[in-house]
Amino acid sequence: MKPWLLTYALAAVAEIAGCYAFFAWLRLGRSAWWVIPGMASLALFAWLLTLAEVEHAGRTYAAYGAVYIAAALVWLWLAEGVRPDRWDLIGVAICLVGGAVILFGPRASA
Repeated sequence: MKPWLLTYALAAVAEIAGCYAFFAWLRLGRSAWWVIPGMASLALFAWLLTLAEVEHAGRTYAAYGAVYIAAALVWLWLAEGVRPDRWDLIGVAICLVGGAVILFGPRASA
């Protein structure tokens, strides 16, 4: 696995876990203590994105968004027990192609 892909995958897990902690507290009635690991996870997510070897932060975030969408569908399937349908898969494929274009598209030299 390429280092940037691993970084994006770990960032996606950290972001989803952090957001889920807040969701569990606010929507599922879990203890407010869930917020502490949630905040730590979100801080880890932000730090991981700084490790991506991309010249401009905006491109990092845009390309990461595609990986996040794929990770969210994996979460939907594994954590929530809902199997993604063909429209989910088509949508994530479009996003991943778009992220790849953003990340790897040829750029004019400055």
